[in-house]
Amino acid sequence: MNQEINQYMTKERICVIVPTYNNAGTLMDIISRIREFTHQIIVVNDGSTDDTQRILAAEENLVVVDYTPNRGKGCALKMGFERAVQKNYRYAITIDSDGQHFPEDIPLFIEAHRRNQQALIVGARELNPDRMRRGSNFANKFSNFWFNFQTGLHLNDTQSGYRLYPITSMNLHWPITARYESELEFLVYSAWKGIDVISIPVRVYYPPKEERVSSFRPIYDFTRISILNTVLTVGAIIYYFPKKILRRLHL
Repeated sequence: MNQEINQYMTKERICVIVPTYNNAGTLMDIISRIREFTHQIIVVNDGSTDDTQRILAAEENLVVVDYTPNRGKGCALKMGFERAVQKNYRYAITIDSDGQHFPEDIPLFIEAHRRNQQALIVGARELNPDRMRRGSNFANKFSNFWFNFQTGLHLNDTQSGYRLYPITSMNLHWPITARYESELEFLVYSAWKGIDVISIPVRVYYPPKEERVSSFRPIYDFTRISILNTVLTVGAIIYYFPKKILRRLHL
């Protein structure tokens, strides 16, 4: 174990949250690699129907949030954050369980956290359009554009789930949708609340098509993202932009 990283995460009360849905084939590999840096791990089993529940039941030194049926990643993240706060954690690194993210990049988040202790840190992936899931590249660019419009901030990868959240600075009662678009909401709401949102480069692994497990439904989910962006844009116009102008006038 990397003792320096482990000690810092313990001192700063940083945990790792792993939301998972039907990723039994990769989950334990991800957890074992996270354990090279910390044992402060919360796994949220979002209604998996494979062997995930059995695998987790055999593990020790894990906090498991388990429920059925599947409710979506937005719900899994909120449940993970709530459990983390209950256990007195102040920050949470979220990492996907499908093997796309490298747990070995956790030190990059810790280094960024040392410099920006109250920031929401996004791991910007080195995106390869030729190897991404169909529609994901366009959805990411679409999301990046609207995030910039809604907040005035620029990020290269608003769809990355590899992040460090300052959970005690966030409002866990924000209305968050259930599926993938929730990660955009966390970014927008955090920016509106005045939380710094920054990005750092991280690696990404694209498994062969036959090994990919995805519940992303391009047409359905893209429609949901479009509706969400309409709502957030209206919110930016009637709430965030006026608030920002008034703040500047009072300086």
